[in-house]
Amino acid sequence: MWQRSGIFVIKNRLFLLIGLFVATGIMGFFAAKVKLSYEFAKAIPVDNVKYKTYLDFKKKFGDDGNLLVIGVQTDKLFDLPVFKAYATLHKQLKNVADVEDVLSVPSAVTLRKDSLTQKLFPEKIFADSINTQVELDSAAKVFFNLPFYRNLLYNTDTPRAYLIGVRINKDSLNSPVRTRIVADISTAVESFSTQTKTEAHLSGLPLIRTVVADRIQQEMKFFLLGSLILSSLILLLFFRSVSTTLLSLLVVVFGVIWSVGIMYLCGYKISLLTALIPSLVVVIGIPNCIYFINKYHTSYLQNGDKKKSLVEMVSKMGVVTLFCNITAAIGFAVFALTKSAVLKEFGVVAGISIMVIFFISFILLPAVLSYLRPPNASQVKYLNNRWLIGFLLSIEKWVLHHKKIVYGVTAIVLIFSVLGIFKLKSVAFIVDDLPKTDKIYTDLKFFEKNFKGVMPLEIVVDTKKKYGLAGLRALAVFEKIDSLSKYIAAQKEMNRPLSIAEGLKFAKQAFYEGDSANYLLPNSFDGAFVGEYLRPDKGDSSKKNNFTKMLAGFMDSARQTTRISVSMADVGTTQLPLLLKGIEDRANQLFDTAQYKIQLTGTSITFLEGSRFIINGLKESVFWAFLLIAFCMLYLFRSVRILLCSLIPNLIPLVITAGIMGWLGIPLKPSTVLVFSVALGIAIDITIRFLVNYKQELPVYKNDVIETVCATIKNTGLSIVYTSLVLIAGFIIFCGSSFGGTKALGWLTSLTLLVATLTNLVLLPVLLLLTQKRAPKKGD
Repeated sequence: MWQRSGIFVIKNRLFLLIGLFVATGIMGFFAAKVKLSYEFAKAIPVDNVKYKTYLDFKKKFGDDGNLLVIGVQTDKLFDLPVFKAYATLHKQLKNVADVEDVLSVPSAVTLRKDSLTQKLFPEKIFADSINTQVELDSAAKVFFNLPFYRNLLYNTDTPRAYLIGVRINKDSLNSPVRTRIVADISTAVESFSTQTKTEAHLSGLPLIRTVVADRIQQEMKFFLLGSLILSSLILLLFFRSVSTTLLSLLVVVFGVIWSVGIMYLCGYKISLLTALIPSLVVVIGIPNCIYFINKYHTSYLQNGDKKKSLVEMVSKMGVVTLFCNITAAIGFAVFALTKSAVLKEFGVVAGISIMVIFFISFILLPAVLSYLRPPNASQVKYLNNRWLIGFLLSIEKWVLHHKKIVYGVTAIVLIFSVLGIFKLKSVAFIVDDLPKTDKIYTDLKFFEKNFKGVMPLEIVVDTKKKYGLAGLRALAVFEKIDSLSKYIAAQKEMNRPLSIAEGLKFAKQAFYEGDSANYLLPNSFDGAFVGEYLRPDKGDSSKKNNFTKMLAGFMDSARQTTRISVSMADVGTTQLPLLLKGIEDRANQLFDTAQYKIQLTGTSITFLEGSRFIINGLKESVFWAFLLIAFCMLYLFRSVRILLCSLIPNLIPLVITAGIMGWLGIPLKPSTVLVFSVALGIAIDITIRFLVNYKQELPVYKNDVIETVCATIKNTGLSIVYTSLVLIAGFIIFCGSSFGGTKALGWLTSLTLLVATLTNLVLLPVLLLLTQKRAPKKGD
């Protein structure tokens, strides 16, 4: 069949080339339409209970991830020139398009009691125009007498740190304009820093998401260009032919166009994971070219007939390359079996793209090579590379004469690796992939140190009845909320929560002439007076002050549900469940579950749930990849003996990689678990190529296993070494990423492939000799 396919391709080469170029042009049209994803990775299934709870929360109270924070630490903020610059910064931030609101010290309000009506009304603490230091000092005294703002807009350290909260339109955050919004905010902040010589820090989910998305776009171009350049250099080094190099590059460029086009046709956008696919297509496509061209050159040296050599290239390497691409595609496509949307997208596009690159190689290489001149002596010189031939002869010597040493070294390395596996831990952080020296990371740590973090956690208290939070009876609910808030504030990783209970305390303080000693929850006597002032203004929203706007978002319109908002540190997936368990236990002590429903939600919860789904999904994908690849191997070789021989050399590299991760303290997280399934799918290619050649050579050497193994090492070892170098070099490029996950994918996959090359060239032949049915008396 494969011989007929080769003849068909060469006979109809012109029509096939025209069809391929036209189809690629159409896919290029679609590829040009693909867009960058501006949303957090959809790691949780849409039918997940916690995800539904989060959506319900956003429907009632709005988005919790649209606050960008700016922080400064100085003892000179209330020097008149500095404060004026700070107030100017506040105004500039409010004027940034798509910024909905800004909360800062200059916009802070206090509540005043009207002496005639005995009602409270909001009043700005800092006038729009403060001209003297005395005026500023007087206003500052009022501000610091309000416990409501403590740890919200400033902390009590020396020197004090101050915070500005910038709320951005959620729709704009999910669009390309957010890059402009963040840039405008950063420009205003830099201007303030330059003017006052005060270092400013920026953080919050809008900033983190924007920086990550923009870097993805930049790195996608860098990795794609880098992999193409590196592949070109390696191909030129091997084949010493510009035409052959350009042809191989044309194959992978077509593959890249198809992969991005497939992404668009599937309705996906470029995310942190899918951005890697074009580079992966290059890395996987180049070995296809090397194996095909290597076989063509070998055949041409033997028979001197170009057409016959091309047909033999297709007939011999077609089935091998097909199964290699199938197993590589399985290594990626199994991600589509997970419940995580982001992994599904990656698995679908990568799996289809890898199969497409096979068909591109199958058509383009023989068709174009048939038009080119036959290879000359310099272009096939690499087949007689002294260094590589010497290396392969050394391997043959180890396989035949040092089997016990091979077993011993393998056993020692496995024991060392298994011990390392027991040290493996599973933990992930929201900003896990950013370097510890990155400005985004260091700024986040500034807010964790001074304000205990900026990651949002929401607690929803549902009274289970309409108007359950209305009237004096609601005071009992807010007392429970205040007790829960005190428990949360006592946690070193969590800031003082913001809730209506805090607003009631603020109002009571104002009701009693601003005495900070009365920053307490109202009792039954003064509750009726104070509660009146906290009702959301039903008038023009533009007339609401910051305090009123803030409190309006803490109770639903039915007065049945209220929220407690917490800002917390990025504590990771190991510590976060313990903190949440503590909050749940305390809430269950305070609230009767028959009368109240307490739910924990927010971005911190969805991140934890998403990480759990991704890690579990990736673990499952390794299992399915192993199982499906085993079935492919069994179908290809129809031998349980060869199946076992093929799987052992590919399991050992995975165990060694896991062991090294354990010894080096590299945790299991979404980015590192990804390595195992990907590496298994790619490394098994080496095994298939070795065993197919072994199977083809066995009848030639009259079923003499030793002679066949030696011939296979010589014939296939050369292309295996070359392709392994390409694969390892291709993944090493990812080490240049600014994201820790991408960097880990690069060096861990390279390490796994390096070990897989050695185990397939040394251990696999040893196992074949060990399990041979009739061992001739030769070797040891």
